[in-house]
Parts: sequence; C-alpha cells; structure tokens
Amino acid sequence: MIRQDTLYARFAESARRHPDAAALELDGARHTYAELDALAGHIAAALVASTGGAGPRRVGLLALRTLTAYAGYLAVQRLGATVVPLHPGFPPPRTAATAKAAALDRVLADPEHAGTPLPVPVLAPDVTTAAANPAPHPEAEARAAGPDDVCYILFTSGSTGTPKGVPIRHRNVTAYLDHVTARYGIGVGDRLSQTFDLTFDLSVFDLFAAWSRGATVVVPGRGDLLAPARFVARERITHWFSVPSVISLARRLRGLAPGSMPTLRWSLFCGEPLTAAQAEAWQAAAPDSVLENLYGPTELTLSCTQYRLTGTPAEPVSGNGTVPIGQLHPGLEQLVVDDEGRPADEGELCVRGVQRFPGYLDPADNAGRFLRYEPGDGRAAAVDAPEAPDDRLWYRTGDRVRLGEEGLTHLGRLDHQVKVRGYRLELGEVESELRAHPSVRDAVALTLPGPGGETRLAAACTGDDVDPADVLAELRARLPEYMVPDTLTVLADLPLNTNGKIDRRALRDTLTTARAR
Repeated sequence: MIRQDTLYARFAESARRHPDAAALELDGARHTYAELDALAGHIAAALVASTGGAGPRRVGLLALRTLTAYAGYLAVQRLGATVVPLHPGFPPPRTAATAKAAALDRVLADPEHAGTPLPVPVLAPDVTTAAANPAPHPEAEARAAGPDDVCYILFTSGSTGTPKGVPIRHRNVTAYLDHVTARYGIGVGDRLSQTFDLTFDLSVFDLFAAWSRGATVVVPGRGDLLAPARFVARERITHWFSVPSVISLARRLRGLAPGSMPTLRWSLFCGEPLTAAQAEAWQAAAPDSVLENLYGPTELTLSCTQYRLTGTPAEPVSGNGTVPIGQLHPGLEQLVVDDEGRPADEGELCVRGVQRFPGYLDPADNAGRFLRYEPGDGRAAAVDAPEAPDDRLWYRTGDRVRLGEEGLTHLGRLDHQVKVRGYRLELGEVESELRAHPSVRDAVALTLPGPGGETRLAAACTGDDVDPADVLAELRARLPEYMVPDTLTVLADLPLNTNGKIDRRALRDTLTTARAR
C-alpha cells in the first residue's frame, strides 16, 4: 500500500478522485489523469522487467517536455525509486559522469536519445503505442516509499569542476507542496505553466503542485517562452511560474501589452533576482494576478521564502533595484550571521527545518556547508564535512541578505556562485574548464548585466596565441550551453589588487568598457 506522503501518492489520489480531468496538455494532446496513470504503470512494468523483477533503485530520466518525461517521472515515483533528471542537451561525457556519480540502475530515455553513450542500460519505451492502447497495470508494481526516502537527486555546478548531487527526501518536498498548494489555491480546473526543464528543481512545482490537487499541467511549445503573454492567453493559464529573465526577453520583443493576460490569478518568479522594473511590467500585463517573488537554493527544496508585491508605489526595493525575498516558509528557521559567525541584521543566510536536504550525495561536499548554533552559543561554529548532517544544523546558503520590515532582502552572493538563465553555476568550474585549454594560461569568469537587465556570463584569459572562438567551441563540447561565456576577452595580464589577488572589480570594469565600444 502506497503511503500518502509521497509524490506518486498525491498524483494517484488525484487520479482516483478525478480520473477524467486533464492532467497534462502537451503538443496539442490532452491526457487525463486515468490515461497518464495507466501510461506510468506501463513504464513502471517495463522498468521492473528490465531488472529481472527486482525493480530499480535509481533511474535517470533523459527526456525533456515529452510524454516519456512526464509519465516516466511518475513511473519512477510509483516504484518508490529515486529519479535523477538528465538533460539531453548536455554534452554526453558530462551526462555519463552524472549517471556514474548517481549510481543509476537504469536510464529512461526518449527514442532519439537512446543511443547516448552511458555506463548504464538505457530503456526507451514506446509511449506513443502505450498511450494509444492503455492497459491496466499490475498493482504489485506500486511500492511504498517512506518520508525519509529520497525522491529525486539533482546535480548542481561544483567549484571543483565536479557537479554536486543534491538528494531531496519525500518529507522535504511534501512539506513544500503542502504550503504552496494551499497558498496559491490550486484545484481542479486550474491550469499551470510548465516552463522549467526537469533538471531544474522548480519543475517539481509545475508538475506536483498541479497533480496534488487535480489541476492541469500545460506545456509550452517551441517559441512560447518568447511570447509568454500570447501563451497564457491562448491556453487560459491561471498560475504562471518562471525565471524573471523571461520578462526581460518578452519586453524586448514588445510582447507584454497591458492587460494581455486576463486569466492569470498567480504569477510566481524564482531562480534569479526579480527587478522592480520586471515586476512592474508583468503586473501591468496581468493586472488581476497576484505576483510573488520566491527564493531558495536546491538544498532547501525549490523555494524557501516568498514576498508578495502589493502593486503600490511605495513597494520596497533593494539598493540594486531588486524586489525583497520576504519571509520563510512554515517549518523553517533562519539565522543571519556576520563574518565572525555572530547573529546580525546583515550577513550570510543560514536555514534549517523541514525543507532542508539531508546532505550531499558525496559526503565530502558537506565540508563547510553547515553551521552549529543554538541560542546562547554566542556565535555559530562551522561543522567539518558531516557524513549525515543532523536536523539541528544550519545550511549555509552562501547568500548575503539584510533583515528589515519587509523580511529578507537579497544582497548578492558571498562566493562566486551565480545564476545564469535561472541555472546555478560555480564560476570556478567555468574557469577550471577554460584553463584546461592548452593555449590558456589563466582565466577568470564573471557576470555582466545584459541589455535587458538579465545576467550574462563573460570571461577573460591570458595565454599565447589564444583564439577565443576555438576556446569557446571546445567549451561547448564539455559544458552545458548556459555555462559557456558569451564572450572571451584575451588580455596580456589579469588585473591584480594590492594583495596580489585578481581584481575582479577592475576586470569587470574593463570588460564592460570593451563591450560598450
């Protein structure tokens, strides 16, 4: 019997209550809860058969915005296994390394990606035939998963050049879903956008906030994210969720006319800072929508804070023009510490509570990421690489925040971890890959503001006979596109400060000036 505190159990309950309601609309086709459940059962049976009846423990999902992706995600959850999303657009060596690090038993893939060289058997089910001829699936395939079992693992960029695996337990994500499904009033008849790739943890909201309450997941087609207002109006979307850079792109294309999204009730943004100008433009296009700015690293399960904009001229804005990130979700505690580890009104945000992950897949990655602090301690103490961080430890987000009347305001990163196009990456990983090129002597990666206010990745390097186009081309063979700098500038020497360290501020000024010419 499936326990009622897992992702699949929530979907299964909606399928039981609302079998004929639309669970998924994709490529012009409508799939009911009953149909999607039957297809998930078919894939689950194929997975069990491929393992000789034992069933897989961890399954990679090499698919994006296809029926295999959505039904496959449910199939893995139905088996009580862990899903590890893999991006078909990433270089095959990186995908293979992720599959090995995750210790996958099987990979589910779309047919066109079945030939990807991986160190694990690949299963490419014929979902088209199965969907056209749904058959009952054996109930024995459904297995119980407990609240402390891992439901998914996502891999984020690592400063050492090796991505870090972030496991999320069912109790982490179901606590999150309990909060957001109630807060945003999701129910049967509601239509939620699905803008995030499955390798992006925010996609879990798109899918399971909808499927927990009998709502419909509506998948945008090619080009729809370039014209979000047109997509929202055409598909009668009630809940929108995306990174803020979608707003900037739509504005540049003149696609956010006032009042152009009348069906929207909720507009949610996360993944990168939301500027006041972006919020104002979106609110004008969706005047009947409540707009919220969300924040949260993968380690704290999608989002852990929210700030609701009021639409008044007195809306608080930070010094860099961004909207506050607000208050923590229920069941979470915050600790802001200064450089000495003392509680402060401005400093690093640390969080613990029900949404905090159980520690990295590789325990060595836990080093320096947790603090021990209780009231009366005076100051927080760093914890050395705990194998299994206990629930009393605080996770260090690496984000600098300020406490105020509006809650938390995000001031920037304490390290060199940034977000580009909504994806988190370590500048150190990009720099490491640049230095691997035989012509490059040293390299620095940093971010610059784009023409629409979005974050762009740039780099500078030194070396002999460096061809920037050649270096960037080699980088694209090893890294996802979002980790490849838009520009690579070759310098005779990198600027240094008085301490002999690379002066990133001076370098940023140099690259900004060069870009303006």
